[in-house]
Amino acid sequence: MQISELMSADVCVIAPDDTLGRAAGVMAKHDIGSLPVGDNDRLVGFITDRDIVTRAVANGRGADMLVRDVMSTDVKYCFEDEDVEQVAANMAELQMRRLPVVNRDKRLVGIVSLANFAHGGDAYASQELLRGVAMPH
Repeated sequence: MQISELMSADVCVIAPDDTLGRAAGVMAKHDIGSLPVGDNDRLVGFITDRDIVTRAVANGRGADMLVRDVMSTDVKYCFEDEDVEQVAANMAELQMRRLPVVNRDKRLVGIVSLANFAHGGDAYASQELLRGVAMPH
């Protein structure tokens, strides 16, 4: 099975020039803890609620700070045509609970998370991923 059959295609994206306040608002509205950062249909970063807290709020910065100043730019991703078990193994090795999914032109097409694997029907991939993300750092 390809990851495109498992991923969530309805993905909220934030721009690098948006504020942390807007990013936090989108996260709250959709009950999510992370957002891909896109610029002209290209994946340029990733921001989590933890990034906002540890890189901005903990340093006395406010909601008007730009996403680009807090986001991670070393974004790990997978391709939509990759095998589910291969992606699960990669996510486990990286200890990542979610991963952006791009097409071969590196355009964002979805996101895959631990929950997708749990409900996806591939027990081996789910178990492997869970073991990887549950490992102590």
